[in-house]
Amino acid sequence: MSGDDMQPAAATNGVLRHPEALRWFGTAAILSVGMIAGGYLLGNGLLRAKDAERAVTVRGLAERDVTADLATWTISYSASSQSLAEAQDKVRRDTASIEAFFKDLGFPADALQPTGANVNSSTDMNGVTSFTVRQRLALRTNDIARAQKAVARQFDLVGRGVFLEEGSGMAYTFTKLNGIKPEMVAEATKDARAAAQQFAKDSDSSVGKIRDATQGYFEIEARDGDAGGWGSADSPYKKVRVVTTVSFTLD
Repeated sequence: MSGDDMQPAAATNGVLRHPEALRWFGTAAILSVGMIAGGYLLGNGLLRAKDAERAVTVRGLAERDVTADLATWTISYSASSQSLAEAQDKVRRDTASIEAFFKDLGFPADALQPTGANVNSSTDMNGVTSFTVRQRLALRTNDIARAQKAVARQFDLVGRGVFLEEGSGMAYTFTKLNGIKPEMVAEATKDARAAAQQFAKDSDSSVGKIRDATQGYFEIEARDGDAGGWGSADSPYKKVRVVTTVSFTLD
């Protein structure tokens, strides 16, 4: 073995500094730092996870009374006779009476439109054939007060000899829901936060940020329930309702 191969490892202050020993100490130091950092991150992550578990889920309600802005009235009437011509003539007279009725109430002529007509025939056991002519007209208006007046006087049509069939009734619709949606969602969220604050108070906590939220469906129903047994559609006074589900973090 040559003299160059037998050179001793360098020493400083009596401490041996062999290259392999230096690499070993360096690796051990890196591992130690990694374990310390990993332990810190793990512990910090567990704390964050624990904080994330501190949450409360509540529901918020928003309601608003509104008045319908669209009224539609489908008017069905008919006439029966053994003569098709007589039945048709009766329906024509009824149509003229209905048009005059709405004109007297101040509705424009184009507010009333025909929506369909049909003719049925039937033969009895004696071989006698009868014809029934049925006509439908539809009123569409944004004048809610005038529409209510028409409904209140609908028996005037009966007095004029018009037979109104079942299913003839006024329906009121609120069409401006999109205009109030943002405000109602904000109100429901505010109501949910108030409920969350009560829970937080009971648990000696405070309400933080919204973690997640779900908006429910908007419902429009009669403000005063089903009126007169005809259903909620015949009332122009509506109640809009929405429920939101919100999760808040607790600090």
